Amino acid sequence: MPAVDRVGARAYRVPTPGPEGDGTLAWDSTTIVVVHVDAGGVTGLGWTYADAACVPLIEDTLGPVVRGRPVLDVPACWTAMQRAIRNLGRAGLVSCALSAVDIALWDAAARLLELPVSRLLGRVHDEVAVYGSGGFTTLSDGELIAQLDHWVRRQRLPRVKIKIGESWGTRVSRDLDRVTITRDKVGDDVEIFVDANGAYSPGQARRVAERLLEWGVTWFEEPVSSDDLPGLAAVRFPGGPDVAAGEYGYDLPYFARMVPVVDCLQVDVTRCGGYTDWARAAAVAAAANRDVSAHCAPNLSAHAAVATPNFRHIEWFADHDRIERALFDGCLDPAGGTVTPSMSVPGHGLTFRPEAAAEYAL
Repeated sequence: MPAVDRVGARAYRVPTPGPEGDGTLAWDSTTIVVVHVDAGGVTGLGWTYADAACVPLIEDTLGPVVRGRPVLDVPACWTAMQRAIRNLGRAGLVSCALSAVDIALWDAAARLLELPVSRLLGRVHDEVAVYGSGGFTTLSDGELIAQLDHWVRRQRLPRVKIKIGESWGTRVSRDLDRVTITRDKVGDDVEIFVDANGAYSPGQARRVAERLLEWGVTWFEEPVSSDDLPGLAAVRFPGGPDVAAGEYGYDLPYFARMVPVVDCLQVDVTRCGGYTDWARAAAVAAAANRDVSAHCAPNLSAHAAVATPNFRHIEWFADHDRIERALFDGCLDPAGGTVTPSMSVPGHGLTFRPEAAAEYAL
């Protein structure tokens, strides 16, 4: 059986088109860490959206652990990596680095077998739903309307998400005005989601949730800090918008703690431990009769999504969509509101474009 020959990583910082922000953070660039795994004459590709500090973690700590191991034994490689990082701590950058390597290993294994990753994982769905995501608090009303128009009129997406909780929840009137603008622009047939990024207090979030019913909002993401499990539970009420969280989940105990207090569990394949631990997180959610929604990294998420029975939708995040289309060939098209990973292209079907990424290299 072919063994892993090499594990390499490189970080790239891609500027945003303009200042971007949500309820609790602002940024002007996004860093992507790209991993290549060579084995048996094929190269697997993975990545994570995290700090460049992941690069030495991958090349100096995780790479030596998986080199020489059978590339088809991805769970064994994952277990070896998990054991190797014991003293570094699992959450945060370490888990992001592990996730990127795991994704690249699955891609290499699938390419070696000439199968799509989704088939190797065990495909359940032919297609999965997506929603347009962006609506940054830094956008002017005109810029927000233009983005909504792109999603709904050009891409024909039946669900969209905007950011609220501006300035740590101190501009609620402005938040609700932007929800009004969104409903007026997209019409009555499009679902509206909102994301506060943990900006509100529990009582404040509950009051906002009650107001959101006026515009038919069906998804309220991180109404309070995702660390505040009682607060998340307090925002939920019969007939209210679904409360969602989980994007900062780096291990299974985190997801197990969160499942009882949310209506839908978010999982980020580039943070949670890659495709290997995605499946386990989805099983934790299924045991509690909860759906899973993919947080960001849309083109990587699609393969895990179609292999997940209790799957709801993928966040087609504006920043990551832009970066992935610029740096990779083979990206999926979300037009119409669903995506279908190819059944004829080996691996996850994405190819890195080093010439396009060179100017952003760190």
